Amino acid sequence: MNKIAPTKTEISLLEPFVGLTLEHILVPATTVEFASATSEIMAAGMVGFDTESKPTFVVGDVSEGPHVVQFALHDKAFLFQLHRAEGHSFLIELLQSEQLIKVGFGLRSDRKHILAKLGVHFNAVVDLNTVFSKDGYHKEMGVRAAVAQVFKQRFAKARHVTTSNWSQLQLTPQQMLYAANDAYAALKVLEALNMRCDDLPIIKKEHSLNLDPA
Repeated sequence: MNKIAPTKTEISLLEPFVGLTLEHILVPATTVEFASATSEIMAAGMVGFDTESKPTFVVGDVSEGPHVVQFALHDKAFLFQLHRAEGHSFLIELLQSEQLIKVGFGLRSDRKHILAKLGVHFNAVVDLNTVFSKDGYHKEMGVRAAVAQVFKQRFAKARHVTTSNWSQLQLTPQQMLYAANDAYAALKVLEALNMRCDDLPIIKKEHSLNLDPA
């Protein structure tokens, strides 16, 4: 029997999801800050993950993203801006790591964009859409529906933020909150599902190419 995710109307009636606040969102800007962030992220072992790209509005335009890559821990999040070249080697280390499990929603496009932008394969990935699909939800969940299903809370997604310019040099507070909590919510959802690590559908580098349509 197929399970049905909460509708937009049902979600709109729920209490808001409580995420990270600005003081718990860090944006590394120097080599020292990137090194420190990478150490903390690696030590966590499992993190919420997402990316943001400047949107394209013209048919045929190809995204030059990602412009921001997010890693969320239990009590904070790090936002890596791709225009900061100092952070590229650290970011690549995190993306390629087999020890760091990256958890998010709908990560197929993220893998494509990361490969195109940085020339590396995104490794040790748990796509929560796959988790919910195996549980009987045939329509892709996404973070909003998953938060509503698991926590009975509403994850806010303001269109003017999601479609804003993610390539700008300085992120706005609204962008920081949205980006950080997109990744943070994914981590909290997986924690709430209380799955054994051995049961997680972890995508490894050697299988990543097979998951993208030709």
